Amino acid sequence: MSSLEVNTLLSFALYGAANRLVRMHKPFLDPLGLTFPQYLVVLELLGHAPRSVGELGARLGMDTGTITPLIKRLDQAGLVARQRDTHDERKVFVTLTPAGEVLRDSVSAVPQQIETACQISNERARELREALDDVGRPRRS
Repeated sequence: MSSLEVNTLLSFALYGAANRLVRMHKPFLDPLGLTFPQYLVVLELLGHAPRSVGELGARLGMDTGTITPLIKRLDQAGLVARQRDTHDERKVFVTLTPAGEVLRDSVSAVPQQIETACQISNERARELREALDDVGRPRRS
């Protein structure tokens, strides 16, 4: 029988690592006035704008109840703009405003700053990302 110690659980290790990684972002995001989830939205829009609210949620693994308030706060901060689709009013597209675009260099630098702060090699980081991408996904035959 396997041990039921919390520290032997994969889920506990992933939970702890995820929390540590999110906290590592704080010193880089606080000066930008962004929370970690807001940073993810801005980062996604830097490479793929405009995006519908639904597309953003799907890409970031957030449901509508999570992504909508995030976008609303970014809109109120003047970093994004929302616009209804002219063909389907249920669909809302999100783009960065000029003020949001100003964050491009700072936001784009954060991933490298985090990798440096993690003190692991690029190869090890790649291996971890690949392993984590497999977690919870069905195995291919």
